[in-house]
Amino acid sequence: MISRRQLLGGGGLLAASLMLAACGGGAGSGLAPSTQAVGSIDINPRPRENVRDGGDLRLPLTGLPNNFNYNQVDGTTTVVGDLSGAVLPFWFIGTADGGVRVNPDYATSVELTSTSPQVVTYTINPKATWSDGKPISWLDFAAYWKSSNGSNTAYQTSGTTGYADISSVTRGVDDRQAVVTFGKTFAEWEGLFNPFFPASLTSSPDAFNTAWRTTIPVSAGPFTLDSIDQGAQTVTLKRDPKWWGTPAKLDRIIYKVVDTSALSDSIANNEIDFFELGSSADLLRRAQNTPGVVVRNAPSRIYNNITINGAPGAILNDRALRRAVVQGVDRAAITRRLIGATVPNAQPDGNHIYVPGLKEYRDNADVMPFDQTAANRELDQLGWVRNGGATRQKNGKPLRLRMILLNAPTNTDVAKSVQNQLAQIGVEVTLQQLPGNEIGPASTTGNFDLSVGGWGTTVTPLSSSFGIFATVVGNNVLQNYGRIYNPEIDALFTQAIAELDDTKRADLGNRIDRLIWEEAHSIPLYARPGAVAVRATLANFGAHGFADIDFINAGYVK
Repeated sequence: MISRRQLLGGGGLLAASLMLAACGGGAGSGLAPSTQAVGSIDINPRPRENVRDGGDLRLPLTGLPNNFNYNQVDGTTTVVGDLSGAVLPFWFIGTADGGVRVNPDYATSVELTSTSPQVVTYTINPKATWSDGKPISWLDFAAYWKSSNGSNTAYQTSGTTGYADISSVTRGVDDRQAVVTFGKTFAEWEGLFNPFFPASLTSSPDAFNTAWRTTIPVSAGPFTLDSIDQGAQTVTLKRDPKWWGTPAKLDRIIYKVVDTSALSDSIANNEIDFFELGSSADLLRRAQNTPGVVVRNAPSRIYNNITINGAPGAILNDRALRRAVVQGVDRAAITRRLIGATVPNAQPDGNHIYVPGLKEYRDNADVMPFDQTAANRELDQLGWVRNGGATRQKNGKPLRLRMILLNAPTNTDVAKSVQNQLAQIGVEVTLQQLPGNEIGPASTTGNFDLSVGGWGTTVTPLSSSFGIFATVVGNNVLQNYGRIYNPEIDALFTQAIAELDDTKRADLGNRIDRLIWEEAHSIPLYARPGAVAVRATLANFGAHGFADIDFINAGYVK
């Protein structure tokens, strides 16, 4: 299970009930909705004995990762998170119901051994070894903690939540046991140290920031790195002969860059074996009518949103102006346009932390509702006025915002909708489409006014969200790419992640969300449907819902 939220250039939050269905028939057969609940998956489950040994699984990328260190600010992306699940240790495995279980390949036990002070003891599987021959030990835990606790800002980490609360990491009964002691209570401790890294990566800022920029030199999983081909734009993983656990069925997993406009043709031409359908009804119809391809469907952890840049010097640093912009965006209309054809009574996502369908979810968008009359009034009061033209001006400067987006049909539809809506209140939006390998760096450096994208959430929603909304100190923005923050939000997050009572913690989370809306930090749009197109002969792979991908048992039916 991933402990930090994942940046998506193409969209994002999880949909518990807003789903696409896999329907047969021709293009005119229509699309029946599905209301699958949390806990469902659709992966063509087969016992191992019915899965053949060998074969390649070919998965698409929008661009090669800018860093393979998931904890480094440029590496915290969905593809790096998924890839890490094949080559690196995870102490806990995410389950279909949104929970977790200990991963026996890496730990014989992970236990909360004390509550005052809070102590978690990790007992490492004695077989667990890094690919360079070094045993996985408590020293890896200690170095990992120091790289992520925020004490050394030279580490360009994407999050310090939880690690900053740890007071010590010490040796247990032997080198194969790590004792993690907290200085203050941290409720979502199961999300820590996932994915896990060797001390060779985390012991120095230089290694942490750069050593895995173009390679994965050390691994410890059922697969290991085979090659990265910059020319062919591929990352190839191969079955690891040193793996001590149940061997993987597949020979290789090949990630290859595919233009989003070519996904349907690529799977039809037997060039890839899987892709996410997202919000596109057209992609769904094409997948349903492609021989040898099926549509699988389960809840998704992804939601689409608009990130707002409120950094010092940015035009939207003005909180009142940001609020007017947010009130000028009709989220319900965008939701209906993007997923209304496939999701009945589609509703926008009204929460930055919890997702529709979870018991903690509340729609808090009433704090900043769509109201173009109020937005126009606020803009007038701020001195942004119409002087006979379509675009407002202030002191001769036009109210013009630059929106970046991945070159993908869904993102383009979202961007054009926002562009048209804001034009109605006199705000001009120019669109800049970027390739997959540029959208991440543009986001992390704040090179935008508005950004179309999204987030993949985790089973530890508060601790994995903190870095997105935390106060920015120096150049390390964590995941707060818009650089909008409020010390009151920090204080409530700190209180919430230490609260062991689930109900009280959810109440605090929703108080935080209402403050995030008030700050006009970002604009959640809708929970993205979780349907995927997948090779019909693939087993134990497809729409995984809230569960982690099982790379060991994935393969082709005999």
